[in-house]
Amino acid sequence: MKARSALVYSVLRLLAFLVPFGILMLFPIFQQLYWLAAIFAALIGLSLSLLFLRRPLNEVTSSLGAGRREHAVRVDSAAADADADAEDAAADAMGADAAGERAAGQPTNAQNKNTP
Repeated sequence: MKARSALVYSVLRLLAFLVPFGILMLFPIFQQLYWLAAIFAALIGLSLSLLFLRRPLNEVTSSLGAGRREHAVRVDSAAADADADAEDAAADAMGADAAGERAAGQPTNAQNKNTP
């Protein structure tokens, strides 16, 4: 993930909230009802970010998506390697069991078949 684009977007979102909140706190009614000023500032900040911060948001989300895809590829390749190792170990174990049976003199499947 590009840390710079995430940082820029976060700072701009904070400014989109703090600037309207500071302006609203200048009014006497909002000095007593600060929670109402916070609600209005949040709505204004959301509107501003939807209108003006679309490009930084796209940069952040695309870098997050690319990071997730890279992580998924790494996990898939690690899982495939582990699966291949498990299959190799199982094949080796079956081969060792078959060799042990032949060494003990037990008939194999080919010897058990009745041939005309």
